[in-house]
Amino acid sequence: MKTINLIGGGRVGQTLGRLMAQVGQYQVQDVLTRNAASAQHAVDFIGTGRAVLHWQDLHPADLWLLAVPDGQIAPVAAALALRNDLRPALAFHASGALGADTLQPLRDKGWRVASAHCLLSFASPNTALEQFAGTPCALEGDVQALAELRALLTRLGAQCFDLNPEDKLLYHAGAVFATNFLPVLQDLAEQLWQHSGMPPHLVKHLRATLLHNAVNNIVKLGPQGALTGPAARGDSTLVSKQGQAVQQWNASAGKAYQVLSDLARQLATQSPSPR
Repeated sequence: MKTINLIGGGRVGQTLGRLMAQVGQYQVQDVLTRNAASAQHAVDFIGTGRAVLHWQDLHPADLWLLAVPDGQIAPVAAALALRNDLRPALAFHASGALGADTLQPLRDKGWRVASAHCLLSFASPNTALEQFAGTPCALEGDVQALAELRALLTRLGAQCFDLNPEDKLLYHAGAVFATNFLPVLQDLAEQLWQHSGMPPHLVKHLRATLLHNAVNNIVKLGPQGALTGPAARGDSTLVSKQGQAVQQWNASAGKAYQVLSDLARQLATQSPSPR
């Protein structure tokens, strides 16, 4: 059985670590985080492994997952490369925006490196575990590293595909539009409703129904088929008046309303795409 070390024990590290521990083949060995409490919490969630606080305490491993924020990937790779007692292994990070070249210090030491981004909301590790099956996973990096990662992630339930490193920023921006901006838009909608005097219980009701129905329509009909509203109808007068009203309420929200209305109008006038 091969061993894997996790550097970073956040939501992504916990989820992937737990999945790997469940399917076998890989044994989660060491989990390194910034403090003892977070390291032990990650180990407890994964169900196996050893909480580690210092670089020198990390054992050699066959696979290394750098599950840290994007800005820490390069420094972590550089620090790991300083461990001359470690045998070259396979190291990968989980960033959707950065390429495998962020791990160049390890590659220079003979390691195989890659990136593997699972396109899933990791807001809750428990929920992510339930939703992981079928998740698209973008792979990029060294050929030999990708072969092993593809086999492992497929075993975990992911649907893997190759991604060119020069396309990662746009690919990840798509994920931001699809997931990260949705809570922002919902929050703006609820603020507008509350500002207009809608009772709080009805605001919560709309969160559960209107949003749910909109998502179902997108899944069933596609983005263009699900599009509604004044921009989709070509009602430029109403778009302008509403944009001005939102602008007076919140300048940033007003700009967003105008830009999104322009994009909605473009989408409405496109030739229908096959579904």
